[in-house]
Amino acid sequence: MLVNMNDVLYPAKKDKYAVGLFNAVNLELARGIIAAAESSQSPVIMGTAEVLLPYGPLEEVSYYLIPMAKKANVPVVIHLDHGLKKETCLKALELGFSSIMYDCSTDSYEDNVKKVKEMADIAHSYGATIEGELGHVGDNPDSAEGSSHINPADFYTDPKMAKDFVDKTGIDALAIAVGTAHGAYKLPPKLDFERIRTIANTVDVPLVLHGGSGLTDNDFKRAIQEGISKINIFTDINVAAVEAEFCKFENMNKGIIDLIPAAVEAVKQATLKKMMLFSSNGKGCLNQPSKDELVKAVVQEVLREMGRR
Repeated sequence: MLVNMNDVLYPAKKDKYAVGLFNAVNLELARGIIAAAESSQSPVIMGTAEVLLPYGPLEEVSYYLIPMAKKANVPVVIHLDHGLKKETCLKALELGFSSIMYDCSTDSYEDNVKKVKEMADIAHSYGATIEGELGHVGDNPDSAEGSSHINPADFYTDPKMAKDFVDKTGIDALAIAVGTAHGAYKLPPKLDFERIRTIANTVDVPLVLHGGSGLTDNDFKRAIQEGISKINIFTDINVAAVEAEFCKFENMNKGIIDLIPAAVEAVKQATLKKMMLFSSNGKGCLNQPSKDELVKAVVQEVLREMGRR
């Protein structure tokens, strides 16, 4: 079923597990992701990012992402990750994406707040959720996300600013910079777990960890324990699909239809591994909030709105 981020991240936040975002720029990736979610009964967030649109245009990927989400027997969020332009975010909402990220993290703090708040109001009018980023998650060399080779520590998220940012923008989830980077790591990253814990205790919304591919299992487990509720993965499943196709391509007598099943299965297994690691398996049928949780969520949203006026 098609849901938004609040439907899957608040239960994750409450019960200390994480829901993975897996980008699907083609049908093979999407089929593998959905197969993993359904076989493990895990909620899942599936989508694409603005920097990935050259490989799968937004409108075209919407033709399979949204119907697959609606048909799935587990909660599926269709999310635009790292929307860099207002027009891209608006198009995603118009196409039926249930969630977006408007990434203004390289702007000044004031502009980040202003632009994200405006987009949050628009997203909520569609019944969609929105993620913002404070601090900046950079990119490893050869990352599909870009090439902003920065020292992560220079752009860590400030906990006090995080609360102000959440209160002023009305976002539903906050991406934080705590030592990760997009793409494959040349050296093991060092996560600031204390910073994760401090921010989690400071803001009410679920926290997001970008640049998840390549972290150790212990890194993931501790990050979740300290307060991460959403983890973004792309490099791992992207590489798994290619490796499977190379192994299958033994000679030139092979065609594309010989490679597709191998890619789908490899993506399924790589995704399934992450779902088990994040402990989201078995949570796909448990994401309907109780009446008390619904009331609490409504009260918190009203108080946040009153605080911004």
